[in-house]
Amino acid sequence: MAKQTTVTLVDDLDGSEADEQVEFALDGKSYEIDLSSANVKRLRAALDPFINAARRAPSRRSGSSVARPTSDREQNQAVREWALGQGMKISERGRIPTNVLEAYRKNH
Repeated sequence: MAKQTTVTLVDDLDGSEADEQVEFALDGKSYEIDLSSANVKRLRAALDPFINAARRAPSRRSGSSVARPTSDREQNQAVREWALGQGMKISERGRIPTNVLEAYRKNH
């Protein structure tokens, strides 16, 4: 019997289906949130006046390469399905843990 697992990304704000993972930083802390297109527009509109008045800070890059989560929805779904098939515990929504992403990349 074939088994098919479907993973749906859920908007962290209102529980609707999310279309995008958005990364942002404030006070030296980085955040990631899953949002629908409508909520992405709301977030960007709310931040626009501050972004327009701000100046860009220099990029803070470390010497080592850091695995970054992909924002591609299908890729995230593939990673989650693979992880579940490997017996890994992974949530249906939110950030995919770095160790899961690294294991997926090593096997693909």
